[in-house]
Amino acid sequence: MHAWHCLHSRRHSRPAARTTRPDLLSGWITPEWPAPANVRAVCSTREGGVSTAPYDLLNLGDHVGDAPALVATNRKRFEAALGARPVFMKQVHGSSVIELDAGTQDGIEADGAITAARAVACTIMVADCLPVLFTTTSGQAVAAAHAGWRGLAGGILEATVAALVKQTQAQAGDVIAWLGPCIGPDAFEVGSEVKAAFESVDSRAGAMFKPYREGKWLADLPALARLRLASHGITSIHGNDSSAAWCTVTNSSRFFSHRRDRVSGRFASAIWLA
Repeated sequence: MHAWHCLHSRRHSRPAARTTRPDLLSGWITPEWPAPANVRAVCSTREGGVSTAPYDLLNLGDHVGDAPALVATNRKRFEAALGARPVFMKQVHGSSVIELDAGTQDGIEADGAITAARAVACTIMVADCLPVLFTTTSGQAVAAAHAGWRGLAGGILEATVAALVKQTQAQAGDVIAWLGPCIGPDAFEVGSEVKAAFESVDSRAGAMFKPYREGKWLADLPALARLRLASHGITSIHGNDSSAAWCTVTNSSRFFSHRRDRVSGRFASAIWLA
């Protein structure tokens, strides 16, 4: 079984304290992970919005050519569903991490976020890149990272974990991570320079690349993320296991994919303190 479920399939089995507006969230994904009860997390899909093709339906990206009014409506629906304020960052495939509070505005440039403020959601928009959510066993703070291959190779996960550990005075072994949907290992074609970038940090990363055609490889992005996290002492890693159900490219009715469509919307993974 994959480590996620649609919310509507869990309405009656989840404790009431963990349920967040299932009428709006039906069809989205809730992480199956051992997070403390005060930590909430969700990953949207294409369902629940008002945008038209090729951004149909719940496009949350305001930088992809969709009508601003439709994006604004989608974001309002997303916020209402969360019951918390999502902060939408300007993601640049870097390794900068910011601390969010109630006054943080959308559009701040970073690829990682952390907060100890209640009802403020660390939010990562994606359409093939890997969203990674974090908390600790104490539930004092939450964090999220945008991990495309450049950010992953550049240390965004390590930077986000470092910020979380510093904020909470936790140990790496106390960190819990969840990997969301992303481009799968049978769809992510990359050049040799990408393989070299990962191998220069950890030679074991070479096993996450399969030869594809001359000068090209198929990269397993979730496996590369798991390797990076495990090498820094994080053992509680959940979510995307590189199986087909998590692939944004091949699950076209469920996920946006820039690699597949070129012109595409964005879905989001968010985590917050209740």
